[in-house]
Amino acid sequence: MPTEAAKQALSVLRDPLYFQWYIIPIFVIVIYVYFAEVAKRNWSLALAGLAFWGMDWFNEIWNGLVFHFTQYAPVWGTPGKSAFVILIGLNIEISLMFAILGIACTQILPKDKSLKILGIPNRLFLAVVNSIICVIVEILLNLAGVLTWDYSWWNISAPWLIILLGYLPFFLVAYWVYDMESRKKQIITVSTILSFNAICLVIFGVILRWI
Repeated sequence: MPTEAAKQALSVLRDPLYFQWYIIPIFVIVIYVYFAEVAKRNWSLALAGLAFWGMDWFNEIWNGLVFHFTQYAPVWGTPGKSAFVILIGLNIEISLMFAILGIACTQILPKDKSLKILGIPNRLFLAVVNSIICVIVEILLNLAGVLTWDYSWWNISAPWLIILLGYLPFFLVAYWVYDMESRKKQIITVSTILSFNAICLVIFGVILRWI
């Protein structure tokens, strides 16, 4: 039996009647951010941003599958007001935000990859710090009732799991792609992530209609 939050999220899932025009200027901002980096030939930064965005899609897909197989609740849900709920735990506003966040959090990386902060490699240190900040924001969204958690092992009392599975891989993969010395490897890695997500969306979403 689905939870009330899951039922509410399902009731607005991919319903175009909730579309709002503010999504268009936000989308244009995302395009501007990427085009600005491309114009400066910051290919590594743009690809890191896409890798980050792709990692979020991977999480959203398995989150949707959790609900399909449990018929109870997704690990996280987005039943609140949105211009378009893409998957049960992902709305268009969140997706556009993540498309920019990867670039924003990669820009702060020191040029020296060997530099340590408090004795910790700077990439790992910043990935952990940024993950903690993101989880704090999620906690606030949960308290506001727009992001729901229905499992005892994924909530405000167990934030470490949200950090380890929910965000840390995003930053680590984005930073890994950014630091790759080969443009070919960067493109192959990002293309693999996005292609895998696209295949999963076609299979689990379009064909099987599980998510």
